[in-house]
Amino acid sequence: AIDEKPTGSKDPFALRRAALGVVRILIENGISLTHIAEDGVKRALGAFMSGTFGTVFAHLYLRDMESDLNSIERLELKGLLSKGTFKETIAHFLGEEAATEVAAQTNAKARFIALDLLSFFHDRLKVYLRDNGARHDLIDAVISEDSDDLLQIVRRVEALEKLLETEDGKNLLAGTKRAANILAAEEKKGTRIADSVEAAFLNDSAEKTLFEALNQAENKAAQAIQNEDFSTAMVALGALREPIDSFFEKVLVNDQDEAVRANRLALLARVRAATNQVADFSKIAG
Repeated sequence: AIDEKPTGSKDPFALRRAALGVVRILIENGISLTHIAEDGVKRALGAFMSGTFGTVFAHLYLRDMESDLNSIERLELKGLLSKGTFKETIAHFLGEEAATEVAAQTNAKARFIALDLLSFFHDRLKVYLRDNGARHDLIDAVISEDSDDLLQIVRRVEALEKLLETEDGKNLLAGTKRAANILAAEEKKGTRIADSVEAAFLNDSAEKTLFEALNQAENKAAQAIQNEDFSTAMVALGALREPIDSFFEKVLVNDQDEAVRANRLALLARVRAATNQVADFSKIAG
């Protein structure tokens, strides 16, 4: 069954059903697990490399050099291989650097497999959430490639859904999208965007207000996210609605002064980054 992934019409090992079962167990029992895919893959590879298969793999890895070994070295090789210590065998004959490189390659492979496995679980989670009435765009907005805590994904979707049911949430979405569109257009043109917002270049009261609101909202949202309180994080970001609206009503982003323009674009980049803490608003319909 190695690498036998389900296709549109075939799932001979019922992996979809099994994965959906795992999703249900985690979500319906409120179980939060992080690094589940990567840790699981690493444990499996570790068992593989230290067991019988690791012995075979090490033997094949060193086969080309075996003819150059003297009789004592061959006995050492057989002794090490009989213990199934792959990394130690490589280190003994090729050096610690080679063993470290092999270990790094193994970890990289584990990471690749884990992301592939995580993507499969994400697909099953999307099915579960859609069956329970969640919007597909909100799910996509919350999930990233390395989102490994499935329960946390569900809670983010639920909190985002509640936020977007409010006027603050709807207007925040519109304002954030407007900011993102302006940034995308300017980035495409190669317009300079300041690395950070400089208070000295904030000339208009509306941009000063937005700057202060961002400082507060970012801190509150970050703290709430750390505590896995996504509803509070959404409320903190919702408070940006009015300052963002006022900014677009009263401030000309494309100022003739390059430094002022770059600073205002950096302010919009802060808006985008603040909302990205909880979701990619560009993926949300509306």
